[in-house]
Amino acid sequence: MSARETRALPAPDTNAIAPVPAVAQKRVASVQIIVSPDHQDWSYKVGEKVKFTVRVMADNELLEGVRVAYRVAPDMMPAEAVTAVVPASGLVIDGGTMRTPGFLRCVVTANVGGKNYRGLATAGFEPEKIKPTQTEPEDFDAFWNEGKAELAKIPLDAKRTLLPEYCTSTVNVYHVSFRTVGSAGGRYQSRFYGILCEPKAPGKYPAILRVPGAGVRPYVPVNTSLAERGAITLNVGIHGFPVNLIPEAYDQMRSSTLRGYHLYNLDDKNAYYYRRVYLSCVRANDYLTSLPNWNGKDLVVTGGSQGGQLTIVTSGLDPRVTGCAAQFPAYCDVTGYLHGRAGGWPHMFRPDSETGKNFHAENPLKIETTSYYDAVNFAKRIKAPGHYYWGYNDETCPPTSMHAAYNQIKAPKVLDLALIAGHPIIPEATDAVNAWIVDFLKLPAANL
Repeated sequence: MSARETRALPAPDTNAIAPVPAVAQKRVASVQIIVSPDHQDWSYKVGEKVKFTVRVMADNELLEGVRVAYRVAPDMMPAEAVTAVVPASGLVIDGGTMRTPGFLRCVVTANVGGKNYRGLATAGFEPEKIKPTQTEPEDFDAFWNEGKAELAKIPLDAKRTLLPEYCTSTVNVYHVSFRTVGSAGGRYQSRFYGILCEPKAPGKYPAILRVPGAGVRPYVPVNTSLAERGAITLNVGIHGFPVNLIPEAYDQMRSSTLRGYHLYNLDDKNAYYYRRVYLSCVRANDYLTSLPNWNGKDLVVTGGSQGGQLTIVTSGLDPRVTGCAAQFPAYCDVTGYLHGRAGGWPHMFRPDSETGKNFHAENPLKIETTSYYDAVNFAKRIKAPGHYYWGYNDETCPPTSMHAAYNQIKAPKVLDLALIAGHPIIPEATDAVNAWIVDFLKLPAANL
């Protein structure tokens, strides 16, 4: 560049991180947008007003003068964005109130130093009073009893293969499979696959069925910690193929044949994808209770997200279940969107954010099918004591939907809330879930 040439300077960043130390030209930091309701327990009475305080932090210091955009609306509902500047004391937002039980969420975004950031907080308004929007078919029990009768006619035909590379000094690990239902009417059958962990020492042990979150993936390597404490554990996949294939196999299925599996045959309750899945979870319990080293009395089901859904469903379908531990369960009150409030994953009735349309919601058969598969209708049938966990900031499995199911449970229950948590489980919650299972099954206390 010649002496006479000049280079245009970039426009000043109005949300640059300041102040900048004198020895530097720019300040770079990890930025957090912290949103807090004005009640420490994030809980309010219906009709009570909530205020949210917004702070933008960098290097553990409050950033002053950052321009943010915020939206306040019921859980998962749209709202117009409002812009504001965060003062030194923090930005206080009047969130208003709710006239019915539910959740009010404040979402805040900002671009700081050229990078987008997001924070949120969700206030609960008497969530213990949230009722389902989902209906219950008159033939709900008959429908599932018919399915279980079909399942009972199919031989278990269990197979297992030792996986020496995953065994420990005290636990044997196997790849297992067993026969189960296929399509309705018995025209086809299929197999269910999983990873079994058994204590090597002779004896009788409690059994734990671990049901999976949504997706398509392998199930090895597997956590053997509960088996090492004296429990038989079975981690199952739901898609009807081995769970120890090379990762590329699951990548291909995830992007092709199993993409959007939760919507397959949604307009036919007898052929819907989850029919085989739900009945096969019962078949997994058939397998566990057939093992000669099962103690004959203790059978726990546990899982998160889709696994939380399957935990509630299996516990409601199978009276052999003696305990359950569900984390942020999916498929709870999915019809919420048809009534102007949040529904559970997979959000099949959620209106498009731009058009407001949803073609699933226009099909009565799809709506009817969900009534046979929604976790709220299984929750009321649970007889086993249970441990439940989720966070108020979950945008995959909204708290409105989860409370709609939880409030239907009449069996003894414990709810742990990590208020700030979104969908991923936090380490403290994992510890709490494992501690409940260990205590419930009276396993030796140890760090898990």
